[in-house]
Amino acid sequence: MDKVYPSAAEAVRDIPSGATILAGGFGLCGIPENLILALRDAGPTDLTFVSNNAGVDDFGLGLLLQTRQVRKMISSYVGENKEFERQFLSGELEVDLVPQGTLAERIRAGGAGIPAFYTATGYGTLVAEGKDVRYFDGKPYIMERGIVGDFAIVKAWKADRHGNLVFRKTSQNFNSIMCTAGRVTIAEVEEVVEPGELDPDQIHTPGIFVQRIVHGPSYEKRIERRTTREA
Repeated sequence: MDKVYPSAAEAVRDIPSGATILAGGFGLCGIPENLILALRDAGPTDLTFVSNNAGVDDFGLGLLLQTRQVRKMISSYVGENKEFERQFLSGELEVDLVPQGTLAERIRAGGAGIPAFYTATGYGTLVAEGKDVRYFDGKPYIMERGIVGDFAIVKAWKADRHGNLVFRKTSQNFNSIMCTAGRVTIAEVEEVVEPGELDPDQIHTPGIFVQRIVHGPSYEKRIERRTTREA
């Protein structure tokens, strides 16, 4: 089955307002740049995003915050984005702050069909408020729910037309587990090859988890840099 769509705009056309979307990437590494831009232009609103972070003010998911298309963020890191801070402090944006390891496991669990699990992370903090607490071997653990999204948008290095994906280095980050946890997974890639051209031992995500492929026309591939005050 050929899963390649002609453009990012076509691939996201049916994402409705109110959808829950898993967005791959870590910081600005391995984010689906073109799909985010297509979502901005398509205009769905009231979106819930599950992502390690919310981009920066003028890039990544920060672009959707600028256009007020995001209602809720489920994230583990919320720095480097002044518009995010402004919307959160003013009550315009709902935020569910999740420890990074817990967020990764919630997504992995959702993709594996596991509805919930227990973890010691966050016990005794605000993270545990309102959650079930159980004791195992005398130690307290809190229950966390698995996460499943209506859609997942991810960025890979290569794909074949059947949707098999190869990620490059650290860009695998959250992308690979999000492929399994989206009811519809859309992957943008730098190169599309014919079926059989990918080494089976190098495939990170089998095509059974991917419904749509987009060949990204260009990438900025920004990186975050440490900025320090002059002495």
